[in-house]
Amino acid sequence: MSKTTTKTADTIENIEFPSFDASKATDQFRAFAEKGVEQSKEAYTKLKSGAEETQKVLESTYETAKTVSSDLSLKTIAVLRANAEADFSHLEALVGAKTLSEVVELQTAFLRKRAEMAVEQAKDFQAVASKAVEDVSKPVKTAFEKAFKDIKAA
Repeated sequence: MSKTTTKTADTIENIEFPSFDASKATDQFRAFAEKGVEQSKEAYTKLKSGAEETQKVLESTYETAKTVSSDLSLKTIAVLRANAEADFSHLEALVGAKTLSEVVELQTAFLRKRAEMAVEQAKDFQAVASKAVEDVSKPVKTAFEKAFKDIKAA
């Protein structure tokens, strides 16, 4: 047993335990904390600029939608006015008709004219609506393209 005890005592004397230097740990912790604060500031700046850009896009989209809605409303009112005028002029012509054949002729011409008018109005309304959709979606589309370009760059 004395041999084992001597061997253990020799081994313990030869082992060196690493010393803990608190100043190095403090410096490393400080560097880590400063890096974390810097990254947080960068993330906040990116978030803030993204929110501001989103707000601008939404404001632009709202203003465009408001303008386009006004255009569509004016176009609808113009169509309704033209239809009402055509109906009243047709009614006046029917009241002035003297024979049944004249009424049939007026009615046939009116229906043909109304069909042509309806097709023309539908084309005009479709063009205005297509332009409206394009104008309203343009700011959002541009924002998405920019965001995807930024994501690909990162």
